[in-house]
Amino acid sequence: MTLSGKCVIAGIGATAFGKHPGRSSVSLNVEAIRAALADAGVEKGQVDALFVKPPTSDFQMLYTVKVASALGIRTRMGGAWDQGGAANATLISIACMAIEAGQIDVAVVSFADTPRTGNAAVYARPRGDDSLYGWFGTLPGYAMIMQRHMGVHGTPREAFGEIAVAARRHGAANPKAQVRNPLSMADYMAADPLVAPLTRDDCTLISDGGGAVVVMSARRAAELGVAAPVPILGWGYGQTYEEVTYRADLTTTMATVSGATALGMAGLTPERVECVQLYDCFTIAALMTLEDYGFCRKGQAADFVKDGALQLDGALPFNTSGGLLSETGMPGMQLIHEGVRQMRGTSVNQVRGARNVVISNQGGVMQTHSTLVLGQ
Repeated sequence: MTLSGKCVIAGIGATAFGKHPGRSSVSLNVEAIRAALADAGVEKGQVDALFVKPPTSDFQMLYTVKVASALGIRTRMGGAWDQGGAANATLISIACMAIEAGQIDVAVVSFADTPRTGNAAVYARPRGDDSLYGWFGTLPGYAMIMQRHMGVHGTPREAFGEIAVAARRHGAANPKAQVRNPLSMADYMAADPLVAPLTRDDCTLISDGGGAVVVMSARRAAELGVAAPVPILGWGYGQTYEEVTYRADLTTTMATVSGATALGMAGLTPERVECVQLYDCFTIAALMTLEDYGFCRKGQAADFVKDGALQLDGALPFNTSGGLLSETGMPGMQLIHEGVRQMRGTSVNQVRGARNVVISNQGGVMQTHSTLVLGQ
């Protein structure tokens, strides 16, 4: 029995993105959840499940209990899920399965963090034994993968520039984006490397903020008169245990499994997808996801993305609110929100006639991956 379309995202809510000095991640979660409940038209007393991605910069035990206590709710189910940036999409699918099993009725999924004004040290942590040889922080792993893709497939820097330029163009039109200045290809190509070949324009923002969604069955949404429910058509996961230095192939990820599972559940092929919101913590991540999801063959992404194909008026509109490169570095939830807006027809960069959207979330250095497909 398929679960495609049985559940919906009934509401979305977020804080402002950027800097929140003095705010706790718990308080940002509460703000985002209240906004999502108001968007869905649901009272907090109707929530019987709370699933939270723990803050990356300040991991805490029993974190969901703290958020529930601050909200003043008791739930039948709850928990925190650590899958890095892949967690938000995964938690939405877990909520769907619990709803279909009859264990819960209305679920909230949320995430908030304060690495911009709090503690960003987690992004600079040493990477196992390789730290003895200078492997610190997140950038070296992605730089190595990007260098390998360029070497094996002859991928030019301009291909990554197409991703950065599209994200920044869309973010420039989004009044809530953290970075709103557009980027030209000339400026992208002229930038100095941070960790070669990565430049600043290839890398995610670091942001404070929070976001939440309300999930329920389509039947329950109809009973409650939810104004704009968005059906969840499919989901999938993929995960590897390997650190970058131990992988046999640096140019393919478990997004191949996650994407194929989600599209299969939704009854879609890549050719029928009309809009994508792809995890762009680094441009190489988004480019490889395009390949691994089957939008183009491995090594052919440079041809696929050229000439503005990812921009709003292109063949496959991408990260229409700006993504992690322009809207906010808050991992994953902002992409889900924009997918919902596209299906509601309320995006500031609305894709005309879009009836489905594929969303990717990713964690670690391409170690975890989750996919959502939304429809109308």
